[in-house]
Amino acid sequence: MSDYIVSARKYRPHSFATVVGQKALVQTLKNAIHTGKLAHAYLFCGPRGVGKTTCARIFAKTINCQHITADGEACCECDSCRSFDEQRSYNVYELDAASNNSVDNIRELIDQVQVPPQVGQYKVFIIDEVHMLSTAAFNAFLKTLEEPPHHAIFVLCTTEKQKILPTILSRCQTYDFQRITVQDIAEQLQHIATAEHIEFEPEALQVIARKADGGMRDALSVFDQIVSFTEGHVTRQATIDNLNILDYELFFRLTADALAGNIPAALVVLDEVIRRGFDAQTLIAGWASHLRDLMVSQDPATLSLVEAGADVAARYQQQAAQCPPAFLYQALQIANECDFNYRNSRNKRLSVELAIVKVCLLLHPASLPGATTSAPAAAPQTAAPQRPAAPQAQPQPAYRPQAPQAAAPQPQRPAAPPQPARPAPVQPQQVRQPVPPAPQPTPQAAPAQPAGAQPQRVVLGGGADRFRQAPGGARLSALHSGAQAKPEANVVQELPEMNEPVQPDALRRTWKEFTSTIPTEKLLLNVMVGYLPQLVEGTQYVVTLASKAQQDIIESRREDIRRYLCLQLHNSHISIDYVVSESREVRHAFTPREKMEDMIEANHAVQDLVSAFRLEVG
Repeated sequence: MSDYIVSARKYRPHSFATVVGQKALVQTLKNAIHTGKLAHAYLFCGPRGVGKTTCARIFAKTINCQHITADGEACCECDSCRSFDEQRSYNVYELDAASNNSVDNIRELIDQVQVPPQVGQYKVFIIDEVHMLSTAAFNAFLKTLEEPPHHAIFVLCTTEKQKILPTILSRCQTYDFQRITVQDIAEQLQHIATAEHIEFEPEALQVIARKADGGMRDALSVFDQIVSFTEGHVTRQATIDNLNILDYELFFRLTADALAGNIPAALVVLDEVIRRGFDAQTLIAGWASHLRDLMVSQDPATLSLVEAGADVAARYQQQAAQCPPAFLYQALQIANECDFNYRNSRNKRLSVELAIVKVCLLLHPASLPGATTSAPAAAPQTAAPQRPAAPQAQPQPAYRPQAPQAAAPQPQRPAAPPQPARPAPVQPQQVRQPVPPAPQPTPQAAPAQPAGAQPQRVVLGGGADRFRQAPGGARLSALHSGAQAKPEANVVQELPEMNEPVQPDALRRTWKEFTSTIPTEKLLLNVMVGYLPQLVEGTQYVVTLASKAQQDIIESRREDIRRYLCLQLHNSHISIDYVVSESREVRHAFTPREKMEDMIEANHAVQDLVSAFRLEVG
């Protein structure tokens, strides 16, 4: 029979000094033993494999030691310590609550509590996985836990503290065990490998420590597995092959491809990972962790947050110097969102590929085939030559803040040749400029326009007394007798030649957008919301209104509405007519017979139904 003992048992700590990664908690227990201030119940909680049950056994051994050392450790030489090491001590009673969780098991434990220790001062009861006890067992144990004999001490161990009854928690001193750091696990593995005369690479121990996820017992189990696989020669590559995990080399390579904007190479990395049998989410989650390590590696103050060896940390710092901070923040956000939405995605691989492409395009937006950094060039137009702008620049209109601006061409410079990017059209702006209440000259007395200047038209602000530019030229709108001129004049400038296709839905959507610019003009707002333009032909639209009053209201802003639509939709030929529908008497159905008549008028099949069933309506 072989004498081999797994490392998790052979190197299990036998004293507080050999406990790994729980310095603060161990020091608290040693101080309590040294001062003699021992509680009657303790609760050790934390993740698996961090030393809860081990510390409970060391605590039970130490408090019964007859010659405690100056630093609070057991002497390991007295009768009590030897009996404990030989597993024949009657002062320690262990109960596995996972398989002994009934009331009868708790009654047996309570009977054991009444028996005082034969050697030593205390009898320690260790209940492992205490959260597995039933509610009835907890209630049966409650009174004894609250007022045990002076010689009884209870140590409850659990990985799920939230499942324990609050009445039990209130009677215990709680000690939270933390996950063991990667560095502490790697150092312990190095100590064991040296003691066992095993050849190893420090990077291999780092990989094992990361795989253990904070548990020393898991790390030792993996270590034994790798030693068997490599026959005593633990290397990083052999460890990666045996554990079938993604190495950080792959993430360094993927990040380098993203920095270079090499989308095909980055997608090949994903395909390689999937062919090795990994899920695509494993890659995106691991890459997010890699990007996080790069982010903290950019500052020496946070470099210690990278849980890796010195050589690997230096590589992180070297690649982090090549990454702009904004790139890392955006890449982290993309990777995190992809990881979060991965489960709900129907095409999971495609979602990861899109995330990789997005990261590659952060620094190289033109990496896609056929992509350009500028907008596509505008289609050539046979427009009239550009006229020089007016001497004074016009400010933007209040209702059109988003209209694209373009520098006015100077009269002495020739027209610029067409550019690859689509230039914004030169759009003279219409401005409603308030005029002081001084007497205004009549339109007939307006001074002549200078040669070469943009033609202007003086438009009175009242009702329908406006000129509207139609595709065939200017015409005068119908005059309405009730329109009154406003005490201001508006200089209306010609629109540039624009002829982009206009869809009726787009025009109605822009019509609604105009209403958001006139929140205070309630009458006009109500009319425009209630009546939408309908297509007649080409760019000719008509709005059918219900009354003459509504027509007067909307005619007062005819030019403003049309100009807004033309500029937004890039078509200077849009024309809208406002007509009043013929009035007709609206009949309301009140009696059942009138309602039936309306139903028959709407659907003649109702008459057949009435005749078939010989229905009579009163």
